[in-house]
Amino acid sequence: MREQTCVIVGGGYAGIHTIKALLKGFQGKPTGKKLRILLIDKESYHLRKVLLFKPAAGGENITIPLTDLFPEGVEFIQGTVTKVDSESKQLHYTSAKGIACSQNYDQLVITVGSIVRQTDPDLGGIALTNLQTAEQIRVQWRTNLQKAIHCQDEKERERHLSVAVAGAGISGIEAAAELVYTMKQEAKEQGLDPSAVKVYLLNAQERLFHEGPAKVGRKIEHILRNAGVIVRHGFKALYEKDGRLTLSNGEQLAVGLSIWTLGLLPNPILRTLGLATTKEGQLIVDACYRVQGTVGIYAIGDCALIIDPTTGQADRLTCKEATAQAARLAKVISADLEGTRAPEHASFMDFFCIGLGPGRGMVWTRKWGLDLMITGKLGWKVRKFTWDQASLLQ
Repeated sequence: MREQTCVIVGGGYAGIHTIKALLKGFQGKPTGKKLRILLIDKESYHLRKVLLFKPAAGGENITIPLTDLFPEGVEFIQGTVTKVDSESKQLHYTSAKGIACSQNYDQLVITVGSIVRQTDPDLGGIALTNLQTAEQIRVQWRTNLQKAIHCQDEKERERHLSVAVAGAGISGIEAAAELVYTMKQEAKEQGLDPSAVKVYLLNAQERLFHEGPAKVGRKIEHILRNAGVIVRHGFKALYEKDGRLTLSNGEQLAVGLSIWTLGLLPNPILRTLGLATTKEGQLIVDACYRVQGTVGIYAIGDCALIIDPTTGQADRLTCKEATAQAARLAKVISADLEGTRAPEHASFMDFFCIGLGPGRGMVWTRKWGLDLMITGKLGWKVRKFTWDQASLLQ
């Protein structure tokens, strides 16, 4: 068999795990199958997106150079994909230097993932969407602490020491937990009263963690409250202006910083590639991840609508789903090359890990009809392991 060129577009969780699975399945084995692997990404690094709250709180670096992840067996191109010509099997992209280029492929895997939902700038505050906004958040709350040190007005000092996190999904929970810990530590070091630090977690729903049972949500809330997070349920944050965050019940919170954590959207670049998408903007694929109306093009991760053919359940937009899909995709590509039957998608088990501040975490899974939960330091260790495994650090 002649050498096949497989191009992976996107160096996020789905992309790097696809490469790992392909290297394992094709390289160094006497099968006669030869695969040239190219990775294209607009950045030179893999961003550990689920950890954006880390640089927002403590300035931690959450990027890994892609050439460090794959020093051998993978060619890397830094560029932005602009169009896919499925008829001629050619990918068009703009290089990091702004030059229009093209690349032929035999197999093309789209793993451009999702983006964090942004807010209208008129709503005020800062949306935790990328490394730049994470740094803005960190600079803002640290600046506010400095203002609090010299502030003579008690109410204004209290405002400087207050932060609101609007959006109580897993990213909002983890951001609030990390911020309250780091801000209290910083306040103590600056001679401020740590107990004066307030971090609000604003939840539009009636409870936390709708992905699992109510008792798990209550447990998460209990841990957050013990750490100092003020959890508010049942109304939305509408907008922030002049240090006042207006809520949907008419209440106003005096805060020095409002942070929006409003979930994920499919990468908007998907609508420009010339491939079939849903009205929400995800690529349409079959049960073997093949993009509708094409040959040799596959998509997994947040950018694809992937449905379990047995249950009809769509996969969630999380990195654990993407890693399982990647392992199966390598087998699909191998089967398609050999002309054999490819494996079909199967949903990942209910399994969630949530960080609740340094050294604290929670793990929940459902097995044999039972809810199994781990909290505390062990929960944190499992959570850290999943973060590291998702970015190929384990």
